[in-house]
Amino acid sequence: MILIGAFAAIALALSLVGIYGVTAYSAAQRTREIGIRIALGAQRRELLGLLLRQGMLLVACGVIAGVTASLALTRFLATMLFDVQPTDGLTFASVVLLLFAVSAAACFLPARRAMRVDPVVALRHE
Repeated sequence: MILIGAFAAIALALSLVGIYGVTAYSAAQRTREIGIRIALGAQRRELLGLLLRQGMLLVACGVIAGVTASLALTRFLATMLFDVQPTDGLTFASVVLLLFAVSAAACFLPARRAMRVDPVVALRHE
């Protein structure tokens, strides 16, 4: 049980790093666009919402695919589980909520950094 918990923690950490990396790269690629939006009067709150929404949309697609795949493989999972039903709603809900919380934190950090872009620097960029 400790080994499975350790693997789960490592998988969660890898997903956190991956989501952070993709979001940070996307925000860095859009530095000029973000600078233009700020220069034209966009609120930093709106930019944060835009970047978070885009990151969490990708996470939602991944969660839907993962839950669908795990529900499709319930016969295989039933042989590996003890005292837990393969379609246990509480387990599915807790894993989805944990993944969304970790993903929101991973998307928030690059989005917050992108909000602090100085429009003059962003327009001179490239």
